Amino acid sequence: MASIKFYFAIYVALLLLAVSKVVFMELLDYWAAVGGIMLSAAVKTGLIAGFYQHLVDEPRAVTWVVLMAVAAVLLLASAATFSIT
Repeated sequence: MASIKFYFAIYVALLLLAVSKVVFMELLDYWAAVGGIMLSAAVKTGLIAGFYQHLVDEPRAVTWVVLMAVAAVLLLASAATFSIT
């Protein structure tokens, strides 16, 4: 089990990544800001899933099942987007 200091460091990293979204929108043009925000959202998702949901301690098979589920959701969402137009 990780220490409170470790979880606090993860929390601070998540907080800084959340603040970075505002900084991206203020300093960058629109598409660069969108790219930066998407990248920071992916990093935040990885930190939350890895440490707060304890996926780093699980066997690799569980991680692969979760990644396949995420890929299926993205595939279904993109298919639904194209069927609307």
